[in-house]
Amino acid sequence: MATTYTIAELAREFDITARAIRFYEDQGLLSPKREGQGGRNRVYTPRDRTRLKLTLRGKRLGLTLSEIKSIIDMYETPKDTAAQINRFLGVLAHQRDTLEQQRADIEMSLAEIAVHEEECRRLLGTAGMEPAPADAEERDAA
Repeated sequence: MATTYTIAELAREFDITARAIRFYEDQGLLSPKREGQGGRNRVYTPRDRTRLKLTLRGKRLGLTLSEIKSIIDMYETPKDTAAQINRFLGVLAHQRDTLEQQRADIEMSLAEIAVHEEECRRLLGTAGMEPAPADAEERDAA
C-alpha cells in the first residue's frame, strides 16, 4: 500500500496549522483524496507532501501563491523543461530585485534613524540632560 499522510501528520511535520494546509488546498496547491463517512477525512499522497514542501519553500523565498502554483504546475507537465527552468529563473530574478530594493530601503531607514538618534543625543548633551540608554542591555547595565 502506498504511503499516505493525514492533515495532522503534515501539519506536525512542517510545523504549520491544519488551517494553513486547508487554505493551500483551497488555492489549488494540494488535492487530497477524501475518505470516511461523507468524505470528511483528507488523505494526502507523497505528491501532496512534495507540493506542500515546495509551497512552503516558495513562501520563504517571498513568492506569491499564484507564482508558486504556476511553477509547481509547470513541473507536473514535462513538456519543455528549458522553458520551465527559464520561467523559474525569471520569477527568482524578480524576487531578488524586490528583496534588494527592500534591503536598500531598510538601510536608508536605519541611516535616517541613526542621524535622528545622534541629533537627539546632541540636543540632550547641550541641555545638560542625560540621554536614555540606546537599548535594553545598556538599561540593564545602568
